[in-house]
Amino acid sequence: MGEAARGPLRCGMRIAVVSDIHGNLPALEAVVRDIRRHGVDGTVNLGDSLSGPLLPLETAQYLMSRDWIHLAGNHERQILFPDRDGREASDAYAYSQLSERELDWLIELEHRQPLGQEVLLCHGSPRSDIEYFLETVEPGGMRAARAEEIDLRLSDETAAIVLCGHSHVARSVRASRGTLIVNPGSVGLPAYNADAPHRHVVETGSPDARYAIVEYGLDGWIASLHSVPYDPRAMAQLAMQNDRPEWAFALLTGRMA
Repeated sequence: MGEAARGPLRCGMRIAVVSDIHGNLPALEAVVRDIRRHGVDGTVNLGDSLSGPLLPLETAQYLMSRDWIHLAGNHERQILFPDRDGREASDAYAYSQLSERELDWLIELEHRQPLGQEVLLCHGSPRSDIEYFLETVEPGGMRAARAEEIDLRLSDETAAIVLCGHSHVARSVRASRGTLIVNPGSVGLPAYNADAPHRHVVETGSPDARYAIVEYGLDGWIASLHSVPYDPRAMAQLAMQNDRPEWAFALLTGRMA
């Protein structure tokens, strides 16, 4: 992510945060172009980079060429190590497109990583790569997590800022103890539905690609959330060709049909 960002903290240090790319290379390229405008010291990628019916191989090769810190998300784990029922469709497609070189790269990725004592990177929460940090799923759907739920998931972590992904919902929240928790949203998939722990739908309502920038200032960490337009039509067409019309609709609208 650049030697400057790996070193000691200094006032004005800026880190770009991307997550949940899901093989959407055009969205990622649009985000990278926008990041360049902001003169950041480095970029971190919080995982779920490849799973989906889009461009997993090309996205992996693009990411492998970047001097970033990369995490594995739950989908990297599921691509590499399917459960007893096998890989679900998005993970199976990604696995079918990757060569041994990309799979070896995935194996080396961690699910959480500290940057010094100030910053913690994780995909879901510090406890699990499949736990939403800032949202809670109930039988009626997903809602914003309560303060006490966030505090419980934060556990005894002492970092001043925690960067997380997984839910695809861009959000910046302070825990009760003052820890800033930032989810940059999803670069590549603006809507989806899931069955666990209860059926729920995530919709951003926009096809835009999302990312965040965090900056170390005189009074601590500052977060800004960014929404970047790009043309999703080619990726929607590719999703249709790969028999995933729900992905096509989500990419075009930011909603589930």
